[in-house]
Amino acid sequence: MTRSLREAWAALPSRLRLLEPVPFTDGEWSVVERLHGNFNDREAHTRLPLAIARFRDEAAKEIFESARQVDEVVTVNVDERWEERVDAGAGDPMAAYVRRYNEEVDAMIDVLVPSARYRKEHYAYGRFVFPEPHGLHTDHSLEDPAAAGEPICIARIETLGTHYVDGDYRTQDAATQSMLKALRYWTPVPEGQPEEVFDELLRRGTLKTIPVNHVMLMVAGNGSENAQVTQHISARPPEGGLHSAFFQRQYRLVPAPWADHPLHPARLEAG
Repeated sequence: MTRSLREAWAALPSRLRLLEPVPFTDGEWSVVERLHGNFNDREAHTRLPLAIARFRDEAAKEIFESARQVDEVVTVNVDERWEERVDAGAGDPMAAYVRRYNEEVDAMIDVLVPSARYRKEHYAYGRFVFPEPHGLHTDHSLEDPAAAGEPICIARIETLGTHYVDGDYRTQDAATQSMLKALRYWTPVPEGQPEEVFDELLRRGTLKTIPVNHVMLMVAGNGSENAQVTQHISARPPEGGLHSAFFQRQYRLVPAPWADHPLHPARLEAG
């Protein structure tokens, strides 16, 4: 299985025009192989986010130039009529790039997490001006309260790389948990004001930064004993704002056919 997974990943570049799959290190392959076999592997989740692709230079420049044409943030939820609106020429300069992103990210997720199926998506572009950061948060699956960890792929183009909480959350001491609460609710805590806490957690490496122009695999969902949902926070634009584009595509998990088979060991044990 491992060899075929690596071969399938190596074969992807010939199918892609917007993105380039990244070459994984041996350590990253270990994480990828565990997620491939069972996405809800909490130990593997503690080593996410993981860059799975980068935008080709020309594509990143074109997307950024499209974002620069808009002086406010345009947010689009991809619903069942989105394709129809795009085909009708709805005047969305980002739609063609998002459609290609969807096709190519779906192809990569199909290799990495075969049980994943599209759940929902939104994207945003323009000049981002926030009075304060969007607080530390996770991406839930409100449509499915029983959902545990689910794959989600995000990308920031050119500017405003997202920050995330690194490592195993269960190992954090009380002071670190208090500091993260400051970022979650953007409120003072005994360790300091939110802005001070933010800078200190970045300095310590508790918060790390997702590189721009990359597709990052993270964990969404509602959490469980077998999942660690990725906590992240948007970068704060400077005064006057910054142009950028943001793509986010989330997946649900479906049982593999063999897992549903009456002769599967898990089904036999369950009676």
